[in-house]
Amino acid sequence: MSTLACCVMPESTVVPEEKAVPHTASWGYEGNNGPEHWGSLAPEYATCQSGVSQSPIDLTDNTQAQRHDLEFHYAPSPLEVFHNGHTLHIDYAPGSRLITGDQEYELLQFHFHHLSEHTIDGVPADMELHLVHRDTRGQLAVVGIFLTEGPQNEFLQRLWRNLPRQAGQKRLVEGDTGNITDMLPAEQAYFSYTGSLTTPPCTENINWFVFRSPVAVSAEQIAQFAELFPNNARPTQPLQGRTVYFSQM
Repeated sequence: MSTLACCVMPESTVVPEEKAVPHTASWGYEGNNGPEHWGSLAPEYATCQSGVSQSPIDLTDNTQAQRHDLEFHYAPSPLEVFHNGHTLHIDYAPGSRLITGDQEYELLQFHFHHLSEHTIDGVPADMELHLVHRDTRGQLAVVGIFLTEGPQNEFLQRLWRNLPRQAGQKRLVEGDTGNITDMLPAEQAYFSYTGSLTTPPCTENINWFVFRSPVAVSAEQIAQFAELFPNNARPTQPLQGRTVYFSQM
């Protein structure tokens, strides 16, 4: 698959998806600082309202076929779960890569949303996992994985055993390391499109790859996350004429 459109972005523009630091304006998922108001909370969040290629989107069969072109080279990493006030965020050790076409991205972190942010034919999944990557020019690529109710997920259970329950808290996961490869679905057909960050400042020109097939997690695991974050999903955004591709092995 050909590499999606990209641009060079200064590191400061992608902070909300990478690090939990003080924001210039408080934002959330409900009320006066909810998603419908993000664009007016601060000048640097204006793209959340004025952008023309925003994420997430509803994924349908209205796609163009492309050759499967994702390679995952993920190594084990120490795992420390950080409650940043908006989600549970886990930084990943350097050295893990996503390759698509002639682009190579390093895995920076992963985090979760409840319900899922992307939908398929208007229907959300129970949760969504985002794997955030960046190349040497600052271009981001995010891999989205739907999580749906089923058997207990052993990788997730390691993270969930001692969850940080207050914003700003961190909990180191027991054991030496874990490998996020364990969260990739067995069936790796995926949608791809050019979108944005799903949190302020909603920076655009982000390369999105969303697996169609979900990964199973237990009802209890979903409930544990939902207790901390009843709603941390941005609603789907207009497609605005963008092309969505679908790739199969």
